[in-house]
Amino acid sequence: MFRLLSYTGRSLVSGIHQRAQPPLRLSASTPRFVSTLSRPYKFHIGVSWAAKPPDPEVTRFHASFSTETPLGKWRDEVLAHPKNVGGKDAGEDFFYHTEMRGGSGVALGVADGVGGWVESGVDPSLFAQTLMYHAYRYSRDSWAGEPEIDPTQDYEARERVDGWEMTPYECLELAYHGVLREKLVEAGSSTACLLSLNSSSGVLRSANLGDSGFLIIRPPSVAYREPVQTHFFNCPLQLSKFPASMRNLSRYYIDSPSIAAQYETKLRDGDIVIAYTDGLSDNVFPSDLVAICSLVARADGSEEEKVQTMADRIVQYAQTCMHDQKRVSPFEREAAREGKIYRGGVHLSVTVVVALVSETL
Repeated sequence: MFRLLSYTGRSLVSGIHQRAQPPLRLSASTPRFVSTLSRPYKFHIGVSWAAKPPDPEVTRFHASFSTETPLGKWRDEVLAHPKNVGGKDAGEDFFYHTEMRGGSGVALGVADGVGGWVESGVDPSLFAQTLMYHAYRYSRDSWAGEPEIDPTQDYEARERVDGWEMTPYECLELAYHGVLREKLVEAGSSTACLLSLNSSSGVLRSANLGDSGFLIIRPPSVAYREPVQTHFFNCPLQLSKFPASMRNLSRYYIDSPSIAAQYETKLRDGDIVIAYTDGLSDNVFPSDLVAICSLVARADGSEEEKVQTMADRIVQYAQTCMHDQKRVSPFEREAAREGKIYRGGVHLSVTVVVALVSETL
């Protein structure tokens, strides 16, 4: 089967799926009431990222959304997040995190654009940025669980609690549909991992497509790690958009958001959730992540300071590993299982969103 490959060997696959429609939006004049119910879970968020090291043999095609557009303004706000890893460029990755409607929870996600589009004169980062933008948009306006009704409010107020519950699975489909509608994104592909964390129940829900993913550290070990989805070695499932002029798509895999893997579990106090792109998982073993987080957790500082330090240290360590050709990497080990020879780390963009769970009651 014909494949478009990035210089790291990534396969270009596609997902054309038009079913999703955005939910009905209420008018700005509609009265809004939110629940005053207690929420025993709090999620402290840290984010860090680093662009792929430059390759002298590859000319990166760079395009950008104007800062005058809503998407461009949002992108710049996201990249202004304070961190201690040099550089604001996220490369071909992007991410989001946001509080959900009424403080009902936190939504977050990561996406990894496919570098193979560079050969066709397409900036791979635009697809990932747009996918995360629309995921952010839908998540902030939706509830992490069923819309909450406070029994202490009068009947009329309870009836006016508005909004809708949205799972990461539903959000992924809507966000992808938003990319297909975006005229400034002519083409591109991306993996994606979306999560929601419920402040009332402590429930984590996820939707993952491809080899981005997440894991849950429940000290002193990893309690769960999301399996990757691939067609074959180093060919992850991905969502894609093709140019309108491209008619013959029979040579490509067609991946839909409907085949994203779903997962749900209840979190505990002290859990650490790490969402990541493959720049982390191809270079850093889960046991190393446990060690990094354990060291940071024992240091002085607030939860906010600790979770941001965890994110920064993880990205810094991933950068160190990807430049080490003598150290066995997860990617090298997986290649060996497939009968292939590869040595050391993999030069990729790396992005992590880390959530530290606290129970307040």
